[in-house]
Amino acid sequence: MPQSSFKGSITTTGRSEALRLDKALFKAHPEFRQKAKIRAHVLGPGTMLVTLDPDEPVPEAAAGQDPVVAAYLAFLERDMAAHPERLHPFTESDLARLASLTDGVSVSDDEVLPDDVTL
Repeated sequence: MPQSSFKGSITTTGRSEALRLDKALFKAHPEFRQKAKIRAHVLGPGTMLVTLDPDEPVPEAAAGQDPVVAAYLAFLERDMAAHPERLHPFTESDLARLASLTDGVSVSDDEVLPDDVTL
């Protein structure tokens, strides 16, 4: 599955400049429905990130999802589909190394992490 990419153009509507994008974008990503409020963040020359306005209600399907984690998982999915030869099962050696890395570490699902810890 290729990375999502959609073509468009810059045009005018009334007295405003407007971005005109392929209809396929809106079919694939209904959260960018008509009249949704968006924000544009210029990342550098020639590069812009468009996001939904944080105050915009998110469709139920996307509610509760972390957008960074969702984007990373989508990247992994595309990469695995494009390069299945890179996938291989864990070996016994891999599992032993993983077990040694966590040896003696105790965890609890009820543990509260301090505020200064970032994940």
